[in-house]
Amino acid sequence: MTEALQVASRLHAFNRYELKYLVPVDQAAAIRDELAERMDQDLHSPPGGYGVWSLYYDTPQLRFYWEKLEGLKFRRKLRIRHYGDLAQVTDETPVCVEIKQRVNRVTQKRRITLPYATARRLCDERELIDHSAKEKAFVEEVLELVIRLNLQPTAITGYQREALVGRAEDTGLRVTFDRRIRGRDRDFHFGTQGVENRFTIPPHMSVMEIKVNERAPYWITDLTARRNLNLIRVSKYVQSIEAFGLAPRSVFHVREEDLPPAPVEGLPAQRTTLVATSPTSPTAPRATEALQP
Repeated sequence: MTEALQVASRLHAFNRYELKYLVPVDQAAAIRDELAERMDQDLHSPPGGYGVWSLYYDTPQLRFYWEKLEGLKFRRKLRIRHYGDLAQVTDETPVCVEIKQRVNRVTQKRRITLPYATARRLCDERELIDHSAKEKAFVEEVLELVIRLNLQPTAITGYQREALVGRAEDTGLRVTFDRRIRGRDRDFHFGTQGVENRFTIPPHMSVMEIKVNERAPYWITDLTARRNLNLIRVSKYVQSIEAFGLAPRSVFHVREEDLPPAPVEGLPAQRTTLVATSPTSPTAPRATEALQP
């Protein structure tokens, strides 16, 4: 393997704090409108948002899943992520190979952008790919994780995301709204057509995330208080593992039966105050849909 020393690094890394809220879809629009008075639409977020698809890797014993549930102060996840429509994915489509890790309360992300076929060679075929000197440590870390832990594709998650970014003194602020959160536990090639995805969070709910470099501005914490939004501990990957019956449901699983019903036209929407649930039925919600953005 020869290092392409002359190639610019495709590596990107950042640290931040993340606060998550479960918000009924019919209430999210009003919250976005209020946020828009102080924030701008992300330049990469068109009207209606964009698709985000992630293929998560884990050990046969679901080590990363259990580390999340046990709340380890240091934990990692490996994933391949695509932004956009899966129907357009080819071997040359740019994707991100990403290590997302938690160090105490800080979320850290390191990723490299690669053609889809190259990303699969690294993560699935466990092949050392061409890389620049700056990318060497990250590429070798991914390869070491995949080989040492025998990582394998475990679940795909997908959702439609709208994003806002802060202005002026709030430059480090980012707020996202994820809706139609779904996924699958098979057919792991992004380009596979005609596959079925199951909702892992009921479709009338969305996940709002506040992402900051240091601390959330006072005005946004005031907004969440006025709207009675409650912090939740929810992981889209954990939701998928439990919704597909790969592991028993935990207290961090959002169960459809514990959520307010989908709004009915002409009736006021109910407010959700759910933070977490207790493990009960292993039966997963059966709402499904054909693959589409």
